[in-house]
Amino acid sequence: MTREVFTLPDLGEGLEEAQLVRWLVQVGDPVEVDAPVAEVETAKAMVEVPSPYAGLVACLHGEEGDVIAVGSPLLSVDAGGDGAVTASGAPAATRRDDPAPHTSAATYLEEERAGSGNVLIGYGTSAASAPSGGRRARRAAATTPAASTATVGAPPRAPAPGEAGRCPAVAPPTGTVAVSSPLVRTMARDAGIDLRSVSGTGPGGVVVRGDVERAIADRDGPGRADASARSDAPTRSDRVDPGAGPEATDARTGLTVRERVPLTGVRRAIAATLSRSRQEIPEATTWVDVDATALLDLRDRLAAPDRPAPSLLALVARFVVAGLERFPELNARVDTERHEVVHLEGVNLGIAAQTDRGLVVPVVRGAHGLRTRALHEEIRRLTGAARAGTATAADLTGGSFTLNNYGVLGVDGSAAIINHPEVAILGMGRVMARPWVADGEVAVRSITQLSLVFDHRVCDGGTAGGFLRFVADAVEQPWAALLDLADL
Repeated sequence: MTREVFTLPDLGEGLEEAQLVRWLVQVGDPVEVDAPVAEVETAKAMVEVPSPYAGLVACLHGEEGDVIAVGSPLLSVDAGGDGAVTASGAPAATRRDDPAPHTSAATYLEEERAGSGNVLIGYGTSAASAPSGGRRARRAAATTPAASTATVGAPPRAPAPGEAGRCPAVAPPTGTVAVSSPLVRTMARDAGIDLRSVSGTGPGGVVVRGDVERAIADRDGPGRADASARSDAPTRSDRVDPGAGPEATDARTGLTVRERVPLTGVRRAIAATLSRSRQEIPEATTWVDVDATALLDLRDRLAAPDRPAPSLLALVARFVVAGLERFPELNARVDTERHEVVHLEGVNLGIAAQTDRGLVVPVVRGAHGLRTRALHEEIRRLTGAARAGTATAADLTGGSFTLNNYGVLGVDGSAAIINHPEVAILGMGRVMARPWVADGEVAVRSITQLSLVFDHRVCDGGTAGGFLRFVADAVEQPWAALLDLADL
């Protein structure tokens, strides 16, 4: 019998932590290799974490809602000789009636390289399949649990009385500081406190809010020590009871603090991306009101008994892709290290989608190679997955330009924020009946507003205006535009 400690693996994309959303197993449950044991939310997506070990769950190293650093303990498994598999993908002890060892864990890295979706890396790889170098390889090596052997024929056992759920303290790996929430990291950074010098009092040595407050008080002298002492008890969450303690009052306004909500997962990624966009990009906005009456008529005419008509968003997306082919300056990114504007061949079109988890941008890869109906199907698939929380990290990254239909929110216009590191975003407002001059007469027409926010480093107003006018003209004369695109 060997107790294996499974640490949270490298989740890819440079992510360093994840929020534990839901346990899929409990203490005492049997678990097989590759069986999902927990759902975690990263800044990219919601993923299921599969176990690299077989046996009985001995301990859960966290509660739902905790933020766990990569390399920190996730759960412990009592692995017996009957089918136990080590972290390297090799069986610890193979039954005589099962000559083929279980090697599926060794395929994770290859699947991740192939872009299979919610595949986690950092464990379950053999030496032959491990990456040879780079940041990801070093992190994978640092976070891979050590392989161990189990006694041949020893069956898994249930936890002894009083042992169930007991979590032995397991220190985080060298170079990694586990904290109870991103707010603790922010507090330490703002105060100039090196977390590596702080002794954690939380489970497994996790640094909690009170630890950082004591470190600040120790540095600043006894005048702050009393205030810090009032929050000695380690807490799992940064949400506070408004009626308890000095933290219940906001220092700036004097108002009662109703709740503290940590910035985690998607919300944290949104905050970081938009803040960076505002800090780095000298943006400008231009807009135009567009008569979409003909576009609505086209959509109705494209409906067929065996398949629905493409959505307005898909039709506009088709015009956007065509416009980017004519104005490639807006399908680019800025390389600040080389002082270059990198123009991209082809379009990965991001579609901003409002979900219960926040604003996310699923990406239609290779949108330049899709016709209108194919664009419609892919947009519907991706936005549906995003709203259901099943979009993968690959679905939510790699865009080169973003289209935002904020009209579904019931608003006419918006000065959107560019999705860094892209250089432009096109927004479309709601379509509504308005008086409009058409052919010298006032008539009731279906009008929408298009707005383009662009990075002034990559182009000037002439290019931005030309692109916006191209899309607007296509919306107003969609039959001619699709004929030009050979899309009818």
